[in-house]
Amino acid sequence: MKKNATISIDCSRPSKHTVNPYLFGHFVEDIRDHMDAMLAFPLKDMDFESEAEEKHAVSGRWRAYTNGKNTQYALEAPARRHSGRAQRIRLLSDDEAYAGIAQKAALKGPIAYAFKLVARASVELRYLLVEAVDRHTEASLGSVRIDLVSHDWREYEALLPISRACADAELRVYVPASHPRWIDHVSTGMLWIDHVSLLPEDSVGIVKREVAEMTRDLNAGMMRLAGNYISAYHWEQGVGPALERPVMYNEAWGGWTNKYFGTDEFIGFCKALGVEPLICVNDGSGTPEEAAQWVEYCNGGNDTPMGALRAANGYPEPYGVRYWEIGNEVWGQWQVGTCTAERFGERCVAFAQAMKAADPSLSLLACGHTDQDWNRSVLDIAGEHIDYLTLHLYHGYGRFGMNRETPAEERYKAMAAFSEWTRADIGRTAAQIAANPKHGHIKLAITEYNTMYYPNTIRKGLPEEHTLGAAVANAANLNEMLRASDLVQIGSFSDLVNGWLGGCIRVGDYYADQYCGKEAGWSGLPLTVYGTPTYEVMKLYAGSDISRMLPVDTVCGSFSVQSPKPAPFALDALPDLDVAACANENGTVITVFIVNRSLEEVRVEVRLDDFAASDTTALHEITGDSADAINSVFEPAKIACASRVVSAAEWRSGYPLRPSSVYALEIAVRTGKGGAE
Repeated sequence: MKKNATISIDCSRPSKHTVNPYLFGHFVEDIRDHMDAMLAFPLKDMDFESEAEEKHAVSGRWRAYTNGKNTQYALEAPARRHSGRAQRIRLLSDDEAYAGIAQKAALKGPIAYAFKLVARASVELRYLLVEAVDRHTEASLGSVRIDLVSHDWREYEALLPISRACADAELRVYVPASHPRWIDHVSTGMLWIDHVSLLPEDSVGIVKREVAEMTRDLNAGMMRLAGNYISAYHWEQGVGPALERPVMYNEAWGGWTNKYFGTDEFIGFCKALGVEPLICVNDGSGTPEEAAQWVEYCNGGNDTPMGALRAANGYPEPYGVRYWEIGNEVWGQWQVGTCTAERFGERCVAFAQAMKAADPSLSLLACGHTDQDWNRSVLDIAGEHIDYLTLHLYHGYGRFGMNRETPAEERYKAMAAFSEWTRADIGRTAAQIAANPKHGHIKLAITEYNTMYYPNTIRKGLPEEHTLGAAVANAANLNEMLRASDLVQIGSFSDLVNGWLGGCIRVGDYYADQYCGKEAGWSGLPLTVYGTPTYEVMKLYAGSDISRMLPVDTVCGSFSVQSPKPAPFALDALPDLDVAACANENGTVITVFIVNRSLEEVRVEVRLDDFAASDTTALHEITGDSADAINSVFEPAKIACASRVVSAAEWRSGYPLRPSSVYALEIAVRTGKGGAE
C-alpha cells in the first residue's frame, strides 16, 4: 500500500545558530582489527612481540622457513633501545640448506613496497634474500637482495617491487641454499632479526591509501582518538622513533597496542585529511600531570620541555590541538579507573586545571552519561571547568526487550525507532545542563554513536550491523542531532575502520566481532576496501552545503513498535518520515534530508514557503531491494548513493520515496527573472 505525505518548510526563518561541521566527525581507536585494517603494513608481529605458535620458537604470525633438519630457532632480547624481541636463527653449513622466516600476507600490485630490516649476523653470512611468492603456485612476485655488513645491529632498507596483487602471498626473509658455505664451528651461520616491515609506496603516512581517500571523501570535520584502551594508554610510550617505542599490552581489548600509530601519526593523519583532532586523555590510570604534558607536547613551544621533545622527534611546529576529552565511559565497569560520578567530577576538575595551565585556550569535554544522576553530579562539581559534556549513544534491540527470535519486521521497526531514544537522551541531558546557570554554557558532544541491533555481544559472525536498515537508523540519528545542533556541536561515528561494530569503512573480510566471526582471508578478497551503507549516509550528510536549520512540518503515516519493554516515548504512532531541513549560509540552497523509515513506499509532496525555487532539483538516494541488504567484499557497491534530477513539478504533485531509504533533496533558488540575480 502506498502512503502519502506532505513536507512543508518555512524558508523565511533560518536558525540563529550554524551547524557545526564537527557534527559529522569520526572516531579511531586501537580496538581489535581497527589498526590492522587502517594501517598500510601487511605484516604482523613486525617486532617479534608475540609468543611462538608452532613447534619452532618463531614469533607469532611468522613461521620457520627452512629445509635444514638442524636449523635452530629461538627468541631473545631485541637490539638496544628496541622493543619486542629478536628472532635468532642458526643455520648449519653441513645441511647445505636454506633458513629464515616467512609470513602470509595480502600484497597489492604492481607496486613497490618499502622494506625495512633490523638484523645482525655472524661474519660468514654475507647476504639475505627477501622474496614474495604466490603461496598457491610458488610463482615469484618480487625479490631483493640485502647485503649484510656487520656483526652488530644495523638497519637495512630496500624497495621490494611486487609485480601483481596477490591475496594469498608469502614474504620470505632467508639465507639461501646457494649462499657460499662455511666451516661449522662456534658462532657460525647465526642470524638475528629484530624487525621486518613492508609499507606500500602509495600509503598516506602509514595509513592505507584507499582508507585515507575514502576518509577524505567523508569530509569528517573532526577525528577523535579515544576509546576504552585510552584509559590505560600512556602517550609518551607512543612518540619518538617507532622501533624504540615499547610494546604495550592492550588492556581493554587484548593483544598488543599498536605502537606505530601514536600522537604524531594521528596528527599527521588529521592534517592529511584537513580535519580537527580531538584527543581523549588517560584519566583512568593516568594523572593530571601526564595529561598536561601531553597538551604541552602537542601545543607547547620549543622552549617548553615537552615541546622540545616534539621538536627532537622531528616536529618543530606546535600542533595546536584545541579539543581535549577527559574520560571515556568512566561510569562503565569495563573501563580502567571506573569510579563514581562524584569521584570523576573531582578528577575532572584536577585534570582541567592542569591541562589549561599548559594551554588556556583548550576546549574541554568531560565524560557524560545517559544516566542523569551521573550528569547532575559531574556538572555540579566540574561544570564551570568544562565546555562540553559527552554522550555515547548505542541503541539496540535490548532497549525494546527483543532478541533474534523476534519477527524480522518488528526488529526492523525497533531499529528504525532508535533515533527516538537519541531524542530522549539529548532532551534529558539538555534539561540537566540548563538546570543551573553555572553550567548553562556547556554544549553536547556525542563522541560515540551507532546502531547495535543484536541482543548481546555474541554476534555469531553475522554482519547484520552493516545493513541498509542500519543506515536508515543512523541517518535518523543524524537528523536528530541536526535538529538539536544549537546544543549538539560534535559527533563521532563509531568506528572509522572495522573495529568492534564493523566500522564505517570496511577493509577485507573481517566480520565486526572477529572473535566470533570467520578468520580474515576466508573470502579470498582481503584487499577489498569499501564503504557500508552508513558510509554512504555519512558522506552524503557531511558533503551537503548546509549551515542553518529551517522549521519543517511533516504530515505522514505512522508505524508502531511492539515492544515488550516500556520506552520513554510513545511507540504506537511513530512518523514514517524523519525530516530535517537546512539552508546554506546565503540561503540560496535548501537541503531536505528525508529518511523513509517505513517498509512501504511513501509519495511525498514538498512545499516551500518564501523561497523562489528553480524548476529542477537534485535528488540523492541511498536505497536497495531490502532493509537487510549489505555491502560486502563480494558486492562492495551494492548500496551506493545515486543522484538524479527531478523537476519541481514532480515534488508538487507527489514524488515516490522507496521503503527503508535515505534521501537528500537539494533545491536551488531560481535565478533570473523572478528569482535571485
